Amino acid sequence: MADTDTGPEGPRADGPGAGERAQHMARELGWYASFSVAFGFVSIATGIFTTYGSVLATSGPRGIWAWPISVIGQLSIALVFGALAARIPISGYSYQWVSRIVGPVWGWIMGWISFAFLGVVLIAVDYTIASTILPELFRYVGTTQNAWVITAGVVLLQSVLVAASTRTTHRVNNTAVTVQLVGMIALTVLLFAVGAFTGKLDFAHLFDTGNVPESGYYALGGATHAGPFALAFLLGAFTIVGFESAANLAEETKNPARVIPKAMVQAVLSLGVLGFLFLVAVTAAAGRIDGVGASATPVATVITAVLGSVVGKILLVLVVVSIFSCGLVITLSGTRLVYAMSRDERFPGWQLLKRIDRRTATPLNASVFMMLIAQIILAVFSRSTDALFQLFSAGTLLPALIYAGTVAMYAAKRRSLPASQGFSLGRWEIPVLVVAAVWLVYELLIFRDASFRAPWTYVLVLFAIGAVYVAGLLVRRGRDGLTMPDMADVDRALDTADTGPKPADATA
Repeated sequence: MADTDTGPEGPRADGPGAGERAQHMARELGWYASFSVAFGFVSIATGIFTTYGSVLATSGPRGIWAWPISVIGQLSIALVFGALAARIPISGYSYQWVSRIVGPVWGWIMGWISFAFLGVVLIAVDYTIASTILPELFRYVGTTQNAWVITAGVVLLQSVLVAASTRTTHRVNNTAVTVQLVGMIALTVLLFAVGAFTGKLDFAHLFDTGNVPESGYYALGGATHAGPFALAFLLGAFTIVGFESAANLAEETKNPARVIPKAMVQAVLSLGVLGFLFLVAVTAAAGRIDGVGASATPVATVITAVLGSVVGKILLVLVVVSIFSCGLVITLSGTRLVYAMSRDERFPGWQLLKRIDRRTATPLNASVFMMLIAQIILAVFSRSTDALFQLFSAGTLLPALIYAGTVAMYAAKRRSLPASQGFSLGRWEIPVLVVAAVWLVYELLIFRDASFRAPWTYVLVLFAIGAVYVAGLLVRRGRDGLTMPDMADVDRALDTADTGPKPADATA
């Protein structure tokens, strides 16, 4: 494999991996590409299509009112992440921020959790195509076996694209995001217009609890179970995640300190508004359509009943495009995280995973590695008949842990953070932190419900594997061997990579 590598192996006086900073990827992404990465990862078509049925089952139609609250909570987190991205615009997002502000051990833990999240959410997203959408689209019986094979093929295709060309990957994603934006807006307008014209909208249904008892609906629940309305927050908590992936591509973005915070916040706001309007339209129409609650694809059932089978098929194609785009961005983000941690000599197999392929100008080895990990996770979960619920639950729990750790770090260290290079919370800093903290505590308490036992098991197993590895690093190198490169040196190296001549061994 034709890879480039620079500098001698082993830790350096100014921190592990600092000498390898000469290896770099082209800084060519603008605002729309950054926005598309954030929007594509979140993908309201993917999240709503995947989790809407679960919300109807646990919370009834009234559960959609948890969405606006979730948007406010996730927006507060996006603002905190934007403030950090403007201070430390380096690939690896929370791993980099926590490593440099709190310490390398805590940073490594955050990076490992982020890696675990990206691996499982990739399968959660792609498995939706195989288990629910394609059987509905082509009218065949879905099984765990054919879902496994199809998902494995989708993951492989996404990995090939990411490994082959970053530019092509972004072109595909930009196109998919544009299609999703136009398609979701058109679909929402059509649902309201046609539904009103044909009398199929029942706005009273928005406040119905369905098969969920009215008594105790807003109760917090007990020690091992959450209340019905609390469970509805999982719709927003699962869907509106991944906006921080834009920060994971900071080293490939032009003027990242200004572009990335703006892209993340705008993605969350636009997704929040459009997503809620779509939910209102679908839920209002569902009140006068039979069999929605029992449908494996309730959103598609509603669309087909209101707009006809042809439009229903088009919707399913739109969702497939959106989900593929979402998985593509997750693969890209996971690859960059593995590369960033390997460049700092902190990831298993870092000697190979830190390399940039000279032909593709991508971290090819890291792309292959991310694909293999995803296939292993798929093999573990796909044997379960309840695989989709377990996957989306784990894909909601892990980012909540990442967000909570990062927000807590920001709150504790906000007076000693590096200077902002393009975005600041200013006088809104304390209110934003309070909203984020309250939201994250509430969200994490939902996961005390006994139905989330499998996701917690996955998290604990990943924690145990990570603990063994980081303990080995500490034994072999000591704490000083994990010291992060000085920020000034990192900035200088990245600036040189952008404007200065490339090293001879990086272009050979």
